[in-house]
Amino acid sequence: MKTNKIRSSFSMKTFFYIFTTFMLIMLYVSLRDLKSTNEKLLAEKYMQNLEPLMERVLLKLNEDDELRRKESGMKYILQWTSPTTMPFAFMGKGQQAFIEKNCTFKNCYVTNNRTLLGDYTKFDVIAFHGPEVIRMAKSSLPDRRSLRQKYVFGSMESSDYYPVCSDKFNDYFNWTWTYKLEPYAKWGYLTVRDLNDNIIGPKDVTHWMKLSEMEPVSTEFRNKLKTKKKAAAWFVSNCNSRSGREVFVKKLQDELKQYNLDVDIYGGCGPFRCSRDSENACDKVVENDYYFYLSFENSFAEDYVTEKLLRPLIHDAVPIVYGAANYTRFMPDGIYLNARELGVEKLARRMHEIIQNPDTYADFFRWKNHYYYHDSLDYVDSDYYCGFCEMLNNDEYVRSFSVIKDFRKWWDPPGRC
Repeated sequence: MKTNKIRSSFSMKTFFYIFTTFMLIMLYVSLRDLKSTNEKLLAEKYMQNLEPLMERVLLKLNEDDELRRKESGMKYILQWTSPTTMPFAFMGKGQQAFIEKNCTFKNCYVTNNRTLLGDYTKFDVIAFHGPEVIRMAKSSLPDRRSLRQKYVFGSMESSDYYPVCSDKFNDYFNWTWTYKLEPYAKWGYLTVRDLNDNIIGPKDVTHWMKLSEMEPVSTEFRNKLKTKKKAAAWFVSNCNSRSGREVFVKKLQDELKQYNLDVDIYGGCGPFRCSRDSENACDKVVENDYYFYLSFENSFAEDYVTEKLLRPLIHDAVPIVYGAANYTRFMPDGIYLNARELGVEKLARRMHEIIQNPDTYADFFRWKNHYYYHDSLDYVDSDYYCGFCEMLNNDEYVRSFSVIKDFRKWWDPPGRC
């Protein structure tokens, strides 16, 4: 009832001020068009009195608009760059995504209409897609900003592919929304929880149980693992990566031949096929047939860990990682192999040794008695879109001043530019 009265009051006031403004403008134009000297002198006098009055009316309209926004509690997010790029594509329009996801906070409104609020400095957030904004000329960026606004740099793409090779964004972005684990909003593919459903990672510092302290796997699960017959699978479509992963895999295949083992490559870069239209069937192939799965990233960047790691963790294969992340932020020690650290020869030999020893292989899965992994979008409290809106509703966080001072140093891999 109170809300209806407020809206009614705003409607009446808005109508009154618009009507008054219209009448003042008409009078202003009429006086301006007078032709005789006396008429012009009189007109100038009236016009001098009318101009400050018109300014006050327009100012009052703006104040009412700001008050209306505060009363509604809506948080307005302006997508300055294309709304069809990730991670912005699934934000939808208006409140759509936050309502459909049943987020704790649904009062975030997304748009790419820069004039929606009259002036883009009135938006709570202006969001920029990283791969686009780094290529923008200064003339394409906002030329005004308010102190209350947050400029947000968002990217799910690796900084190795999209570095910032200048200082133009130093002291520019207030928040970031990327795969990096610190310091602001996270955009991550996976979440790890303990068996009480508490989120424990990925984090900059995660306190894992030691493998030796974890409970052994059940006899039933151990017997299931013994049915595997193939060494390693790799699902890949980008055959020419910055990380050179395809070169490493070719050398690994050659090294494994002496053990009568191989890496089966699925997708556009190999002879094996598994349709993306049948993801569940592909996952079952990994779960039932393969000891290892290659979680090889296409580039080297701190914290850049994609869905490639999630597949083996969910589907009972040991991940072999290849990237620049500190993987102890994502997994306990002893449950994966690190290809970059081991090198081709040691990795091939270690894979052979593990396959030959079923008990050693089973120990790689002890973590399943204490933790579980899932896609971050599966639950509201780990959904990064819900998390973004929740962050905007944290008044203390919003009021505090923050800015990335040396953005190039924070974002770019060492020696990239």
